[in-house]
Formats: sequence, structure tokens, C-alpha cells
Amino acid sequence: MNLIAVGDNVVDCYLDQQTYYPGGNCVNVAVNAKRNGAEHVAYIGIFGSDSKAEHIQYALKEESIDYSLSRKADGLSGQPEVSLTPSGDRVFVGGAKNTVQHTLKLQLINEDVDFISKFDVCHISCYSSMESELAKISKVIDISYDFSNRLELDYIESIAQHIKYAFFSAAELKEQELNIFIEQVKILGFEIVVVTRGSLPALFIENGKIFNQHLNPITVVDTMGAGDSLIGAFLVHYNNEVTIEEAIESATKSAEKTCGFYGGFGYPMEYKR
Repeated sequence: MNLIAVGDNVVDCYLDQQTYYPGGNCVNVAVNAKRNGAEHVAYIGIFGSDSKAEHIQYALKEESIDYSLSRKADGLSGQPEVSLTPSGDRVFVGGAKNTVQHTLKLQLINEDVDFISKFDVCHISCYSSMESELAKISKVIDISYDFSNRLELDYIESIAQHIKYAFFSAAELKEQELNIFIEQVKILGFEIVVVTRGSLPALFIENGKIFNQHLNPITVVDTMGAGDSLIGAFLVHYNNEVTIEEAIESATKSAEKTCGFYGGFGYPMEYKR
């Protein structure tokens, strides 16, 4: 199974540790797909021109992620600032806004699309500003899309036709709201819908049939990147034609492992504001 991720890259800056870690949804998914056995993994995004961008690229190289078609722009890397709760939940508390992540948008050219077509799945997130490129990409490859907590039905419906694997974060929804939301997205044509719910078991929906995640008791150090780890692992194992129950189990183990260390996938560096 081969996966490419297109979109965001950042460094997550932990204020209490004065440390930053490479991350961003698409980078995290790419790394975790590789760690879960994907044969060839690539990433396309826009890197800043600072030392933080260099560190993200270093980490990707160490993880054998091909980023050769990424762009470089003069400017700061995305650098959200993070605090951790006593239970290990990450909370975003600020960060610079004048970054390449906020000011620039990736536009794919024919060379990019040809390269993307050689993979099995292309992962994109709502933080990637790639909505206008989805039609172009979906003509050559299956798309996985992380909506995160963007649960507005108008937004989902506007891009649903291009997406095969849809991931949502619905920790804030009450049970009745969740049930209504699930019924709404069931009819939008996704093959797979995954709804994570914070510390509660995630729901996996395959062609309308719901499967429940089984959670194991673990010690949580940091939840940063756990959902991205789940996505990367699930996509790899599901596309390697195991049963959905086996794919869910592997994805759960991957997320549990990520909760056991700081950052999305490691590689700490000193952070100075």
C-alpha cells in the first residue's frame, strides 16, 4: 500500500517544555502510515524558510518520506503553541499568524497530479486549503479527508463527492446530536466514515454499517497526533485488504502508542519565543 499526503506542515510548540515537535495533520498521517507498513509514502506541502522547516524536513527524511515535490516559500513555518492538561490532552493556545501556512495556498500542476496518481490513497485535511483541488485529485486517486471538527453539513456536502474516506472529530457532540450527524453523513456516499469522540470509542462506518472501537486502558502522556496516527494506520491496513475489524484494531494500537510520548511522532527541538 502506498500513500501520499498533501497539505499542512507545522511545528507544535509546547510552552511548558520550551520544546517544539514537527507535525501537522498531513505530515503526521504520512509518518504514521510509513510506521504502519506502507511501502512508499510521500508528502507535498509548502515549507517555510526557517530552521523549523528544516527540522520538519529532517524528520521526514529520517522517516523515509519523499517530499521532493514540496515547495519552499520565504517566511515562517506554522507554529501553534500548545499546553497540556494534567490528563495529557493537548490544547492549542496561540501562535504566530504571519506564517506560510496561513498566507499561501498550494496549487497543483500536472507534474504533481501525475505523481499523486501513482499512489493508492491521497490524504488531505481541512487545514490544507485544498478544497479547490479536490476535483482534480479525485480523478486520479481515492481521497482520504480529515474534516477534524468542521461538522457543518454545508461544508461537508460541498466536497463529499470527491472523498472516499471521511474522518471527523465529534468530541463536543452530545449523543442525540451525534446520532443525527451520523445519519446525515451516511447518505453522502463515503465508503468509510470515522468519527472520533475524544476519550470515548470512535465509530467506524463502512457502507452504512457501524463498527465500534474497543479501547484499552493506557497511560496517556500526550494526545497530540493520536487521531492522525489512527488515520494513517487505518488507511494502510484497510487498503491491505484485512477486515475492517482488524484495521480498526491496528489503528487503535497505533493511536495508543502515539499517546505514550510527546509530540505527533517525536523529534523534539528547543523552542524560544
